[in-house]
Amino acid sequence: MTRRDLLAAQAGGAPESRSELGAEWQGRMRRLLAAHPEETEALRMLLNELAPCTPADASVTQHATASGHARVYQAGRDQNFGHR
Repeated sequence: MTRRDLLAAQAGGAPESRSELGAEWQGRMRRLLAAHPEETEALRMLLNELAPCTPADASVTQHATASGHARVYQAGRDQNFGHR
C-alpha cells in the first residue's frame, strides 16, 4: 500500500510525501519493537543483510566536463528531477 501511495503522491506533485510516509513507517516500526522487543536483534540482522556493502567512511569522487550547451548532473546518492 505504501509504494502505491508514494507513486500516486509523486505523480500528483507532492514531493513531501516521501518523508511523510517514511515518518509513518518509523512510527510503525517503533510501535512494533515496543510491543515485541525480542525481535530487535532479528530486525537489526535483516537491516545489516540488506545494507549496501560500502563502508560507512567511504568517499566518492566525481569529475565531469560539459561543453557547448551540455549539462552535467551528478549525485552521491538519489537524484530527483521535478517536472517543468
